Amino acid sequence: MAVTKIRKISSWVLILCSVITLAVLGLFFFGGDNEPYKGEMWNPVYVDLLLYWQYILFGVTALAGVLLGAWQFASSFKNNPKGGIMGLAVLVLFFAMLFLTYTFGGTTPVNVLNSEAQAYNVPFWLKITDMWLFSTYILTGLVILAIITGSVKRIISK
Repeated sequence: MAVTKIRKISSWVLILCSVITLAVLGLFFFGGDNEPYKGEMWNPVYVDLLLYWQYILFGVTALAGVLLGAWQFASSFKNNPKGGIMGLAVLVLFFAMLFLTYTFGGTTPVNVLNSEAQAYNVPFWLKITDMWLFSTYILTGLVILAIITGSVKRIISK
């Protein structure tokens, strides 16, 4: 019964997020241009809406990942201490990856178009940007590796 309820809730949340994302993308691509840049370059009206929606999705995902990871650790540690430690190790490795990718981030200023963007052309924000990019590359590679490993394992077990 609980699995059915969880599946229903997650399905509805996925449908809601997908509909909102499609609406925001529709506004972004078909919502028109800002007047000052007409003819010179494409400057959509709803860039801020798209960015805010991405921030919301990222924040909710990050918060859910940390909270659910901690909850899994706490609940599984009672029954299976070794499994609980493995769950905690995954969280520690994730934050270690974020720390390492932050330290590898570059601080070379970027040539930007306007003076407003210069506020973010400082070493802290440049390193944060590199941290997220490098982390995305690493996690994408791990997902692809997991897909390939799972497929090979399934083929071998047949």
